[in-house]
Amino acid sequence: MASTQLTFEDNSLAQTLYGEHGKHLAIVSRSLGVKHHVRGNQVTLEGREADVRLAERALQELYGLVQAGYPVLAQDVQYTIRILQDKESASVKDIFLDTVYISAMKRRISPKSLNQKRYIEAIRSHDIVFGVGPAGTGKTYLAMAMAVAALMHNDCIRIVLARPAVEAGEKLGFLPGDLAEKVNPYLRPLYDALHDMMDFEKATRMVQRGTIEVAPLAFMRGRTLNDSFVILDEAQNTTSEQMMMFLTRLGFGSKAVITGDVTQIDLPPGAPSGLVEARDLLKGVEGIAFVHFTERDVVRHPLVQDIIRAYESRRTRRAGYEEKPPAA
Repeated sequence: MASTQLTFEDNSLAQTLYGEHGKHLAIVSRSLGVKHHVRGNQVTLEGREADVRLAERALQELYGLVQAGYPVLAQDVQYTIRILQDKESASVKDIFLDTVYISAMKRRISPKSLNQKRYIEAIRSHDIVFGVGPAGTGKTYLAMAMAVAALMHNDCIRIVLARPAVEAGEKLGFLPGDLAEKVNPYLRPLYDALHDMMDFEKATRMVQRGTIEVAPLAFMRGRTLNDSFVILDEAQNTTSEQMMMFLTRLGFGSKAVITGDVTQIDLPPGAPSGLVEARDLLKGVEGIAFVHFTERDVVRHPLVQDIIRAYESRRTRRAGYEEKPPAA
C-alpha cells in the first residue's frame, strides 16, 4: 500500500475539481481502486502504488484544466483516467483544450482521447484521412466539426457530406416517397450532426444555397470537387468501385475524410468492402493517413464500451473457430 498527499493552491478551484458533493473524486477512487480523504485544499490518496500514482496524475491534470477555465464534467474525469491508463505521460490539457469548434449551443467540441487527438491532427495535416473504428468514437462528429470550422474560417468554399444508401434489413423500394424521400433516412445522421453544430436556420440556408450538400454517394459520380471539405460516412458499405469513384472526385484545394466501421458491413454476402480494400491498398501512400479507433475511444454511455467489447470478442472467437482445420 502507498499513500500520497496533494495540495492545491486555490481552495475555490480545488472545490470545483472535487465536483458537486465530491463526485469527481469518487469517480477517480472507484475507477482506480484507491481511497481518498479530503481536508480543505488537500487530498490524501491511499492504495496500490501504481493506482495511487495514476490517481495523482489524473487529479493534477484535471486541476490544470480547471485552472485554464475548462468546465470539467463527470465524463471528462472518466476520459482523463482512460487517457492516462493508455499513456501516463499524456498531457490531458493539450488534448481537451484543442478546441475544434464552438457549437451553436456554445459547447466546446474537442478531442477526448489520444486517438481522437491523432485524428484531428491527421485531418489538419493530410488531404485524405480514413477514420476506422466502432460506433460512438467520434469519427463522423469530429470530421463534421472540422469541416464546419474550415468553412467558417474560409479554408473551403463548401462542405459535401455523403453516405452510401445501403439497406440494412429494409429494401429501399418498400419505403414510401420518391428517390429523395427514400434516401433521406440514410442521410439523417449527417443532418443531426450538422444541426448540433450550427443554428438550424443557418444550416438550412446553407443547404439550400449549396454551400453545404448532403447527398447519397451515387450522386458524386462524374463530379470534381474543388476547394471542398468532403466527408464520406459509413464507408464500410461502399463497393470497391464506389470507393475508387469517391476518392477520384477530389479536386484542388480539397480535403476528404472517410469514416467507417469494418465490423458493421451491410453489403451482400461475398461483396468486398471498399473501405477494407482501401485500407489494404493505400496504407503507406504519402498524403493519406489512417487513424484506427477502439472501444477505448467511445464517448457515449459507458455501457457502449462493454457492448462493443463483447461483440468484438465474439467476432474474434468465430474467426478463430473458422480458421481451425477440420479434424482428421
